[in-house]
Amino acid sequence: MPTVPYQDHHQNGTVCAKGQMLDGVAVGYWEWFRKDGTKLRSGHFADGRQTGVWTTYDKSGNPYKKTVLTPDLAAPEKVTLDQIQRTKRSRRP
Repeated sequence: MPTVPYQDHHQNGTVCAKGQMLDGVAVGYWEWFRKDGTKLRSGHFADGRQTGVWTTYDKSGNPYKKTVLTPDLAAPEKVTLDQIQRTKRSRRP
């Protein structure tokens, strides 16, 4: 089954998150953005689990921290479309 592009937006219309979904779980490279459009975080998913190097960006969009996630450090549950949307809703004022 092919991957499906996914993109979500903040209430102001700017991109909140973008990546690929496969069978309802996150796969491949993903990016999250602040409401002003600067990049917040980026990294890869394998079968819905964070893997590899994840980069966190400062308020100017410059990388300031890299975290290496190995299978033993990744969350045990898969990241699904519902979880991504729920996370976004929980950050709204």
